Amino acid sequence: MFPGDPGLTWPAVKKGEKSPKKATLDLFESISRIKSIVVIPLTPPLPRPPFALPPPRLTISGMFLSIDGGDGTGKSTQIELFCRWLEGLGQEVVTCRDPGSTALGEAVRELLLHRHDLDIHRRSEMLLYMAARAQMVEEVIRPALAEGKTVVADRFLLANVVYQGYGGGLDVETLWRVGQVATDGLMPELTIVLDLPAELAAARLSGQPDRMEQQGDAFHARVREGFLAEAARRPEQIAIIDASPCIEEVQRKMQEAARRVIELK
Repeated sequence: MFPGDPGLTWPAVKKGEKSPKKATLDLFESISRIKSIVVIPLTPPLPRPPFALPPPRLTISGMFLSIDGGDGTGKSTQIELFCRWLEGLGQEVVTCRDPGSTALGEAVRELLLHRHDLDIHRRSEMLLYMAARAQMVEEVIRPALAEGKTVVADRFLLANVVYQGYGGGLDVETLWRVGQVATDGLMPELTIVLDLPAELAAARLSGQPDRMEQQGDAFHARVREGFLAEAARRPEQIAIIDASPCIEEVQRKMQEAARRVIELK
């Protein structure tokens, strides 16, 4: 009901008091005189700065390096040569692959790379990689570092960020944050990324492609862009190596990049 409604009954008023009806009419009259309402805008939230990785933990006695890059850039061959070189320097080397290198990790690897019959959402895919990595950190990497050994990982968190983030469309900063939880903050002292244009890398692949290799040219072009973008953001932690020259030249550049970390030890 509104003022003036014949169905509205007002209570009795004592002498000298303003009637409820009069008070209500006065309120409505005051409201009608308001020409405009000033809306004070809320201050928009400040943009969230890019996630800053903590510096690698150098208090552990061993050394942690990872080798990464797009599919078809020659990682397997270069990792084998790289580990031989490290052993020649007197390092006791432990290798691992991400995902893999544990019972859980190998099971997850089979599911992620070879179960073509499964429709895996990108977010589920990302979390499965994170779970396999968490297990590998606890079972393989931390124990080896505690014993003073050098760990060389075939891929690590950067691959997750680039493949599921830049390639798959998930938020990059969120991936870094989830990765820090999965690894409990453990990061390689240096990640060497073998770089090759996506079309050249694809031409090097042979055999039946796995789930990630068959994602398409546009996906792998975004993956390459992601590696380059993250290296530009973190030049002290990520080294880009041109993978197009001969095997020996690529290996020489990898060793040069690693020497500055080795010298710190």
